Amino acid sequence: MNEDKFEVNRNTWNEKVKIHSESDMYDLEAFKNGKSSLMPYELQALGDVKDKSLLHLQCHFGQDTLSWSRMGAKCVGVDLSDEGVALAKSLNQELNLNAEFVCCNVLDTSKHVDKTFDIVFTSYGVIGWLPDLKPWARMIAERLKVGGTFYMVEFHPIVWMFDYLGEQPVMRYGYMQDEAIYEEYEGTYADGDSKMISKEYGWNHGLSEVVNALIEAGLRIDYLNEHDESPYDVLPNLIKSDSGLYATKDQLYPLIFEIKASK
Repeated sequence: MNEDKFEVNRNTWNEKVKIHSESDMYDLEAFKNGKSSLMPYELQALGDVKDKSLLHLQCHFGQDTLSWSRMGAKCVGVDLSDEGVALAKSLNQELNLNAEFVCCNVLDTSKHVDKTFDIVFTSYGVIGWLPDLKPWARMIAERLKVGGTFYMVEFHPIVWMFDYLGEQPVMRYGYMQDEAIYEEYEGTYADGDSKMISKEYGWNHGLSEVVNALIEAGLRIDYLNEHDESPYDVLPNLIKSDSGLYATKDQLYPLIFEIKASK
């Protein structure tokens, strides 16, 4: 039913890999020289991951997966983009790390990965690519060990209510909207000057949908936090705060939420 939409998204992400790997935002050279790509929210939430097994869902070209690997975790990264997974495998080999990478739709992870993990992790711009969170949450529960931790940090649903393609953001989409949102635009969030045409299907999910999908899958929610500061300057007119993160000028709504859950 949504396979054609997933294929459009996969093709777009394949194109993004080369652009993102050369962008200042991803700063691949600094990463190769030891800089972590992980941000304060996830580092504080997961702490010491040494000798823990970690499954990273929707890992792009693997920088965060490999950052966890550098910290001593035994990592598997999953992504829809074959170009992304190919680059991730290349970086893993070049940096002499021991992560594994699997190319598949995240909803099909259990068909390709049969191990269970101490931690399942996903972050920043992930669930909006999925039409239904119930199979996503069931897969997470399947891949978690008993006593294991699921952690996600993601852009807040309010952020996705806006259309950012005009000169000023306009609130256009429903907080709880079943219909897919299609956008076509020049450039990417990591390189606005790129001539690439991004073609993307996305779906909006309210917080209750996220939380209830995880509860229904059998996980216990340890906390849900909302924050008005983002680690990424990827939305219009954000202002760098004293913390080094980015916020809207008036801070009227949250930009980020995080959920920690356990099995």
